[in-house]
Amino acid sequence: MAKRSRKTPDFEAALDELEKLVETMEQGDLSLEDSLKHFERGIQLTRSCQQALREAEQKVQVLLEKDGGERLEDFTGDTD
Repeated sequence: MAKRSRKTPDFEAALDELEKLVETMEQGDLSLEDSLKHFERGIQLTRSCQQALREAEQKVQVLLEKDGGERLEDFTGDTD
């Protein structure tokens, strides 16, 4: 299995960093420049997480198809 680049944090680490960035920004103590830097980093982390989730979904789909032809369905959630 190929190792991930050190520049791309794993999903959990990226999500943790994103949560910390949001907490810091919500405090409102950052300068505009620092806020923009945090926001830009947050966008990078969000994209990284989205990519990791897409890859995981593709792997699950492949495994399901190999195992019995089942297909993933979109999650609709509760309407309550």
